[in-house]
Amino acid sequence: MRSTTTSVFAGLLYTLGLVLIGALLVAVLLSFTSIRESSLPYFTYVINTIALLVGGYVTGRRCGGKGWYYGGLTGIFYFLLIILIGFLGFDAPMQWGTFLYLIGAFAMASIGGIFGVNAASHSR
Repeated sequence: MRSTTTSVFAGLLYTLGLVLIGALLVAVLLSFTSIRESSLPYFTYVINTIALLVGGYVTGRRCGGKGWYYGGLTGIFYFLLIILIGFLGFDAPMQWGTFLYLIGAFAMASIGGIFGVNAASHSR
């Protein structure tokens, strides 16, 4: 069983890495196909959902217990990082949709954490 701080940080790195890879793939798709930029929000939601599920999974698997809690922490830290970048870099205001994104990030990473704990307990 590893340190929870290290586990949450590893999950956060996996989440950020997958978001970066997903963003690059979407940029290539937009450049070389007939997909329009109007469909960009859908890609964003799918990429973030998959990344949060995987990040929560990694966190839960490394922690070995309380996957919903530690996976949820990964989602909250990811949310805070995105809000910080949006606020400082783009002067994005806080809105109701922002709080819905927080709930969604917590839920997706928590679900990933639950699966990660179950995968860790079955592999032992």
